Amino acid sequence: QVQPVESGGGLVQPGGSLTLSCTASRSIFSFTVMGWYRQAPGKERELVARITSGGSANYVDSVKGRFTIGSDNAKNAVYLQMNSLKPEDTAVYYCTMRYVEDGLDYWGKGTLVTVSS
Repeated sequence: QVQPVESGGGLVQPGGSLTLSCTASRSIFSFTVMGWYRQAPGKERELVARITSGGSANYVDSVKGRFTIGSDNAKNAVYLQMNSLKPEDTAVYYCTMRYVEDGLDYWGKGTLVTVSS
């Protein structure tokens, strides 16, 4: 079973940093695309950042220059480094991975990030 598991959420002050991690039950090479989405209260879920197995990354405009997505093949993990956090970054962050065997996107259960003073 493919089940991404997120960790690293929490409460952080504006301007602070946080790193989210997502581990997979398969080798990271089993996934063609890995990404982070977020959903704030009362808003639709949006793509935050995405990285392909070839290392190509893209970001939503609102986080460019502040967030970095990366992967660690040895740990079968994908990360989201978040710097200069703003209150509007407050949301539940979800990890998603596209499994090469069936082409489906598998989702984690989410981790809450709260940016507040």
